Amino acid sequence: RRDDDSRPALIVCPTSVLGNWQRELHRFAPGLRTLIHHGPDRTSHAPDLEDWDVVLTSYALLPRDRRMLSAVQWRALALDEAQAVKNPLTRAAQTARAITAAHRLALTGTPVENRLDDLWSIMHILNPGLLGTRTGFRRLFATPVERRADNRAEEALRRMTGPFVLRRRKTDPSVLPDLPPRQDSTEFCTLTVEQAALYQATIDAMLGRVRGLSGIERRGNVLALITRLKQVCNHPVHALGRHGTLSGRSGKLDRVTEMLAEVVAEGDSALVFTQYAVMGKLLEEHLQRELQSELLYLDGSTPRPARERIVDAFQAPGDDPRVLVMSLRAGGLGLNLTNASHVFHFDRWWNPAVEDQASDRAHRIGQTRVVQVHRLVCAGTIEERIDQLIAGKRDLRSEEH
Repeated sequence: RRDDDSRPALIVCPTSVLGNWQRELHRFAPGLRTLIHHGPDRTSHAPDLEDWDVVLTSYALLPRDRRMLSAVQWRALALDEAQAVKNPLTRAAQTARAITAAHRLALTGTPVENRLDDLWSIMHILNPGLLGTRTGFRRLFATPVERRADNRAEEALRRMTGPFVLRRRKTDPSVLPDLPPRQDSTEFCTLTVEQAALYQATIDAMLGRVRGLSGIERRGNVLALITRLKQVCNHPVHALGRHGTLSGRSGKLDRVTEMLAEVVAEGDSALVFTQYAVMGKLLEEHLQRELQSELLYLDGSTPRPARERIVDAFQAPGDDPRVLVMSLRAGGLGLNLTNASHVFHFDRWWNPAVEDQASDRAHRIGQTRVVQVHRLVCAGTIEERIDQLIAGKRDLRSEEH
């Protein structure tokens, strides 16, 4: 703000980190007047926003309040966790392109979450036209790099985007010399007899249905089969949707309970991620009963004020061990949860970048202990195959870096 520009800055971020942004602004820039533009009581008049130095809002509200936000002349637009606008056809991405700002900035740990199209969408918001049209970008860069590993196309893309990218790596000792290491391990679990029988019955029932199908219908049924098999690996109650006893029926649940009991006994705190809200509730119910420690729960339905109270409770000073169960998407972005020294991935997501972002809730600046990341996999199942695919994607990412 040394240029004496009095216009406000707009920061767009996931709902779950609005409070964290406000706390960090108060801590590092207490002189800036900060407004959280969120909730049913938010203003509907653009002039009301112009008296603030920083306005914070969420990606969910960006398209809803498009007309008002587009009417303000912003000093700067900052997109936190910018992979949220990786699809240029979404209303959030369209609104971000429509906002007038003197400066534009995107912050993300995964500019390429699934494919190079993601990078084009983000760069098109920041520097429209730099990478050409979406069709031209696919022809010149995305297809050659992704399908043919074309080194010349990759180098050309790096030269074009390089001047606009500032990158920080945790592996760079000159950037984060004091961050302790992260230790990753895969914990292989065994299906119970009930799980194994249900697993095979699920395959038999759904394969018969898939054989007579073709095209998109076949792909949809195969995806449904994979999802159901992953749920069987989690717990029969999760797969069947009928409530019942939790203990002793899932090898994976029994193993994570044993490991968490050891963590708590050592006086440490832990994060537990699952991609399924239903499984998150089952974990909360089971672990609340089994562990003699404070248990917290957060998913996409948790209101923002409650999220902030949960994060504050987990991060509160003291030596009491705490366990926080979270859905992967709701808890995997933006939060600072450095009180945890253990991270558990109860089930596996296809994209290693999403898992790593979740693990980085604990392994980030402010962490003083080694962070141990445990990934639970049922041996001999679809989960083991997913684990192999994720390992291959990680190898590809390390080569690209």
